[in-house]
Amino acid sequence: MTQAIASAVVHDLIGIGFGPSNLALAIALEERGQIEGPLDVLFLDKQADYRWHGNTLVTQSELQISFLKDLVTLRNPTSPYSFVNYLKAHGRLVDFINLGTFYPCRMEFNDYLRWVASHFEAQSRYGEEVLAIEPVLHQQQVEALRVISRDTQGLQHVRTTRSVVVSAGGTPRIPAPFKSFKDDSRVFHHSQYLERMAKQPCVSGKPMRIAIIGGGQSAAEAFIDLNDSFPSAQVDLILRGSALKPADDSPFVNEVFSPEFTDLVFAQDTLERERLINEYQSTNYSVVDIDLIERIYGILYRQKVSGIARHTFRSLTRIERAVADGQGIKLTLRNTANGESVEQHYDAVILATGYERQMHRHLLAPLAEYLGDFEVDRDYRIVTDPRCKAGIYMQGFSQASHGLSDTLLSVLPIRAEEISASLYAGDKSRSKLLEMADRALANVG
Repeated sequence: MTQAIASAVVHDLIGIGFGPSNLALAIALEERGQIEGPLDVLFLDKQADYRWHGNTLVTQSELQISFLKDLVTLRNPTSPYSFVNYLKAHGRLVDFINLGTFYPCRMEFNDYLRWVASHFEAQSRYGEEVLAIEPVLHQQQVEALRVISRDTQGLQHVRTTRSVVVSAGGTPRIPAPFKSFKDDSRVFHHSQYLERMAKQPCVSGKPMRIAIIGGGQSAAEAFIDLNDSFPSAQVDLILRGSALKPADDSPFVNEVFSPEFTDLVFAQDTLERERLINEYQSTNYSVVDIDLIERIYGILYRQKVSGIARHTFRSLTRIERAVADGQGIKLTLRNTANGESVEQHYDAVILATGYERQMHRHLLAPLAEYLGDFEVDRDYRIVTDPRCKAGIYMQGFSQASHGLSDTLLSVLPIRAEEISASLYAGDKSRSKLLEMADRALANVG
C-alpha cells in the first residue's frame, strides 16, 4: 500500500509544473501581492531541480525570440526579475551588449530561469510528479481541489487548493513505428538528447551510424551537434518533406505573437481561429532558423567537394517499419516521390518529432464531468458547469483558442498578469461571500 502524506493547509493556488509559464505567474502573483496582499501559492515540478529543456541545451542552440520577451519585461520593465537585471547581477551586462544580439544562447536563458526560480524556493517543491487532480465536494458542488503527487521516494502527497493552474508542458510525440522501443537506449526522443548521447559509443570515438527523424529546429540542432562533437558519427537526416524550410520571423509576421493578436484570435469563431493558426504554421512548426539551414547545406556541399560522404540527407522519406536485430535498428524507408523502398541499419535513432499536449486531460480526468470539452475563457480559466466553484486554469494547452503564442515564451508576462488578475478577482468574490455568510449567521443569532 502506498504511503500518503496529507496536508491540512488549504492553498489559494497550486501550480502543476514550474517551467517558464508558471515561473512568470509566480512573479506576477508576488508583485500583485505586494499591493493587494499575498496569496498562498505552491508550485510542484517532477524534475529534481530547475531545468528548462536541460537535455537539449547543445552549445550551438540559441533562443529564437528576443531576450526582451523574458518573464516580465512586456508586463513590467522595471521588475527585478528581468533578463537585463540577471545580466547585471552576474556581471555580464556590458559583455552581453558587446555581443550585439537580441538572442542569447539557450544555455544562458536556462541559467536566467534558474536564477529567477531560486527566489521562489519557499513556494516550490521539486521531485514531485502530479498524478491526479480530484474534486473536493460539499453539497454536490466542487468547492476545492485535491492535488495528489508522488515524490522520488515513492511517497504520495495530498494537498487541497481553491484553484490550480496546469502548466505541465508537452510530452514527446513518438511515431507509431517506434512505440515498441520504449526501453531501448538506442532509440530516444530529442528531449533526452544530451543524457542519451553521453552513453553512446561515439563519445569514445567508435564509429556509429545515427538516424535523425524530423525536419524542424530540433533535428537541425542535433545534426549540427553530431557533426561538430562526434567526428566518428555518420548521420542520416530523414524527413517527410522535400526540404528544410526556414522559419518566418519577419516583423509583420512576428506580430502574431503579440498580446493584441491573442485578443484577435480569441474573438473569432472556431473556423476563423483554425484558419489563422494554419496561416502562420511556418513561424513555429517543422521549420528551421535560416542560419542552421545554411550551415547544414554547407556541410553537405563540402562532402561533395571532398568526395567523402559522411552524412546523408534523406528527404521525401517515410518510415514504414522499425525493428531491432543483431545489426542494430533496421528501418524500412520509402521514398514518397518514386515509391522505392530500402532497408538501412542504424546504431541509434533520434526522434526529433515534436510534442503532444494532452497531459491536462489526463491530470484532470477525475473532474471530467464538470469540464465539458475543456473550453477556455479569455483569462485561461476552463469553463466549468455551475457546480464547480474551484478555479482551473491552463497554460500551454490553449493554442486552438488563444493562438500560436500559447505554447511559446512570447506572451508569458501578459498571460501571467491575466491569470493573476483573475485569481485575485476570484479571491475577492469568495471573501465577499464569506462576509455575507458571516453576517447572515450573526443576524440569525
